[in-house]
Amino acid sequence: MNPLFSPSRAPSLRGSAGVLAAACLIAGCATGPDANPRDPFEPYNRGMTRFNDKVDDVLLRPVATAYTEVTPRLVRTGVSNFFANLGDFWSFVNNALQLQGEGALNSIARFSANTVFGLGGVLDIATEMGIDRSKQDFGLTLGRWGVPTGPYLVLPLLGPSTVRDTIALPVDAKGNLITYVDPVSDRNALYALRVVDTRANLLRASSVLSAAALDKYSFTRDAYLQVRNQAVQTDKRGEERYDENAGKLPPEPAR
Repeated sequence: MNPLFSPSRAPSLRGSAGVLAAACLIAGCATGPDANPRDPFEPYNRGMTRFNDKVDDVLLRPVATAYTEVTPRLVRTGVSNFFANLGDFWSFVNNALQLQGEGALNSIARFSANTVFGLGGVLDIATEMGIDRSKQDFGLTLGRWGVPTGPYLVLPLLGPSTVRDTIALPVDAKGNLITYVDPVSDRNALYALRVVDTRANLLRASSVLSAAALDKYSFTRDAYLQVRNQAVQTDKRGEERYDENAGKLPPEPAR
């Protein structure tokens, strides 16, 4: 469950994700007739998960831990709000592509309110106004229009994905407003801060998972596939989308 990437190389990593998926297929990563049909590349995926975990142990988790220790919670909340606000704009685009009128309206309303009245998104004014977040990406848009999920796939540094979501990554990269920040040094600084913020928000969850007596790989795979499938299916039925906070640990106490 490591949403990791190298800030300075994020666009190129995303752009090559489809090539990595194709290479895995050519290399014959399938495990035979007894393989999990959702995870025919399990040997490769487990190896890549171990690699990502090592990177996390050596670099990401220590940095994220230090970040939470030295940065006041109020500041960390503002950073998370800022990146979530940028994501609301891309959610607006994808909700529109899915012909989800209410979701598109909510997303653009959230982005506008938080950008104008929330100091560029640092304050989550839209939530206080009762405007729901309708989080979407291009992988879910493909699913909305019938593109199957495809096998589970663990990407280098980026972590859990599927073939469909991997194909969607270059488009999602273009929809990331950080991509258009100049100069490049500022863009890379934002990429780095986003990685640290994302990892810091997962510290407690990953600690609980590590302490549990279960196969972390299988748990992460099954949870990822369930959430992605649920998001697409609820949109197809026109019902309320999944709660993105479902299953999360309670917020940490203020310090």
